[in-house]
Amino acid sequence: MSSGICQRGEEDEDVYGFLVGDIKKEIRRSSRLRCFHCKKAGASVGCSIKSCRQMVHMPCGLEQEFVFQFTGLFPSFCKKHAPTQSCDSSHSLPHSCSICLDPIEPILSYHVLKCPACHGSWFHRKCVQNYAHSAAMFFFKCTLCNNKEQFQQEMLRMGIYIPERDASWELEENAFVELLQVYHRCDAVKCLCHKGREHSSQSGYFEIVLCKLCGSRGTHRKCSNIRVYEADWMCADCKTAAEGKTSLPLPNHVESPLAIRQERKRLFKSISDIHSSIVAKRQCVPATSPEVLMDLACQISQQQFTEVLVGDDDGGVMEAALQVLRQSDFNPCCTLSVKFSKDKLNNNIRNQRRFLRRLVSKLQVSDIFEGSDGAKNLALNSKALRDDLYFDVGSLLALSLVHGGPPLGFFSPALYHSLFNYPKNYRPTLEDLGDTAFGHKIRQIAEAKSMKELRHAMKSASQYLEAAGCWRKISKLSEKDMLVEDVLNFYLIIRLQLPLQRFREGLRTLGMFEQVQMCSETFFPVFCGPVERLTAESVMELFTTRLSEEKEKQVLEKTTISFWKQYLHECEEGQCAASLEDLLTFATGTDLVPAIGFKPTPSISFLSSPDNLCAFPQSNCDANHLILPTLPSYQLFKKHLDYTVCQFSVMQDI
Repeated sequence: MSSGICQRGEEDEDVYGFLVGDIKKEIRRSSRLRCFHCKKAGASVGCSIKSCRQMVHMPCGLEQEFVFQFTGLFPSFCKKHAPTQSCDSSHSLPHSCSICLDPIEPILSYHVLKCPACHGSWFHRKCVQNYAHSAAMFFFKCTLCNNKEQFQQEMLRMGIYIPERDASWELEENAFVELLQVYHRCDAVKCLCHKGREHSSQSGYFEIVLCKLCGSRGTHRKCSNIRVYEADWMCADCKTAAEGKTSLPLPNHVESPLAIRQERKRLFKSISDIHSSIVAKRQCVPATSPEVLMDLACQISQQQFTEVLVGDDDGGVMEAALQVLRQSDFNPCCTLSVKFSKDKLNNNIRNQRRFLRRLVSKLQVSDIFEGSDGAKNLALNSKALRDDLYFDVGSLLALSLVHGGPPLGFFSPALYHSLFNYPKNYRPTLEDLGDTAFGHKIRQIAEAKSMKELRHAMKSASQYLEAAGCWRKISKLSEKDMLVEDVLNFYLIIRLQLPLQRFREGLRTLGMFEQVQMCSETFFPVFCGPVERLTAESVMELFTTRLSEEKEKQVLEKTTISFWKQYLHECEEGQCAASLEDLLTFATGTDLVPAIGFKPTPSISFLSSPDNLCAFPQSNCDANHLILPTLPSYQLFKKHLDYTVCQFSVMQDI
């Protein structure tokens, strides 16, 4: 880029054709010139307009928006004389970069460029430069209209460097080796093969059959009721698309940019129609949420562990979870091995359930959520976007549900609808705004009973309405409903598109998002709650009893069962020192039934001791097992159970 030097040698001569003598001369020449930006000597790059005297170092030129053209004589131009692009008023202005898809200011400048062929593809300078580095000369073309020659010439004119080599993905060894691998997994909602989803026999009911259309979905014959002699099978997505009335014909040629946009619009509408039918069909899958979660939990290895070290402070759980998640070698399929710094017993199952219970509570009050308890929406937080916290929280919620955490129960219906399109025809309401200043002002508009009240309410909320693009003249009182609906859609959906996208990506961890979308109605109470409180009846149904084979012992054990039932009812009525939640924590390590359910099923066995005063209840959280002593009276049974459970609760809090 230096102004006083040219490439006089061959490509393999001296420094890529730049002669050493010429380089030394240019060093001496530029040592006498000062950079107009940093005021230091050594400015070797000057504006190619002869009347312009601006000289800079190349890094300084980049800061000052110099345009360096990597073609011809490699000329450089200052900000004042740099080449520019013009905007065609006949085309609609874009709202996002066609490369990174982030919002873009539709004003052509040094930092914002457009395609000269279709005029519809706009992008950030950094994005198109990164794209050029990756695609290089042989694959660098417009992302929208695929124009190559005109597009490359314009980008060179605007200072984009295009390497003369093959694309980066073509230079990587074995870059596409995975294309040689055949998909080999059962994707049925409930896999019946006891050897796992990856197992496939050479023939028979546990042979994996691939979709004859896409080849990217598979199932065991038995899992989808495919007869042994049948070879054709279609997955749910392909079957819906193939049997539906909607077709997706692709154009043979593109006549103009306008035709491209019209064709894309028609295709997106067709795809949307197919997606709606797919979602409607998926909702009919007869699987409960614990069954689906148990199915996803088959991915978790019991031989590989991820250590989670939780500190003493109140924010230790969240900090530990994020630290583990952001490790470069983190594997969500490893079993969580949780250690609390104060815990000396180190029971992994109890620690894991305790950790996941606290984690969900912390995530519920994190910065990415807003609204009342039990009806949270995503909040727009720039720091969370910068730190990619939306992805992290979505991933942690998916991990919690699959690894045995509690039901979430704090999503609002509006948030659940935005993520999973259920309930089908849900419309945001004022209740979804929660108790916020914005919600209060919008409620004033909705509750206005006269035009005077409406104008006053709109004036009070004018800043919010202008930000939402909803500020307009209202001539009738009946028009307020449409105004409120537009504001709600903007506040709860439109402005949150990027957070929702990253949150969805996080929920895809372990395949969680796809399964919830297939069974969105089933999972609605898991995400939106409210979480059911424990009752004496529900706790009794959780536990199965193991009676002894000896009839004499059975008599005592049945008496203990009646004591147990009476104790549960008194716990529910608040007549015991312990609560039902304390009792469940003592037996299983958690005060809530996990969304995945308990595995193994909680059970009760009995302990007979010659000394009744020393017969206290015991528990094994790893096996969800409770051992009750056979005592002669209910008063003694209650006293011992209260003491043991309360002591355990105190130890948990220390």
